Amino acid sequence: MEDSKYRESMAQIFLVRPTVELREEYMEFFQDWQESGEDMVPWVISKDPTNYEDMLEFLFKNEDKQYIADGWVPSSTFWLVNEDRKVVGAVNIRHALTEKLFNSGGHIGYGIRPSERKKGYATKLLAMALEKSKEIGISNALVVCDYVNVASRKTIINNGGVQDKDFIEEDGNIINRFWIKLA
Repeated sequence: MEDSKYRESMAQIFLVRPTVELREEYMEFFQDWQESGEDMVPWVISKDPTNYEDMLEFLFKNEDKQYIADGWVPSSTFWLVNEDRKVVGAVNIRHALTEKLFNSGGHIGYGIRPSERKKGYATKLLAMALEKSKEIGISNALVVCDYVNVASRKTIINNGGVQDKDFIEEDGNIINRFWIKLA
């Protein structure tokens, strides 16, 4: 019974582009992260949504190389939304890799709001993000996590991640790097 309940709840979640229609729900998502005091992941959700329309424009312009800063790559952002329109997670897909992204950022950054964790959303979000990555033209996706983030490591492995050589940051933090074949 518990397994069918899980499958039913996962069947009713959607990956959507950020939209004006979800303003209220996104503001609740953002507030949940702020109240947690945790680092906001992926990085794009740390963008102040007070001027919501400007934030949306920023996200959409990040998809077009002409609007992004030198040294950055185009990226697409999507929100994970449940059947009640609640924004439960976000993902940022980088269309290419710089040296920094190759070492410690990867193609895909994703996060589940603190109040919705340990419900299977991360695994589903990453699976959906991998499908979007394939549509973008990525055939072999690099997904990374900190060594201490056991839940993220399990999520990546559950989505077919094959571990590559770790990267050690200047501060000693160990980044686990995984490749997931999409083609």
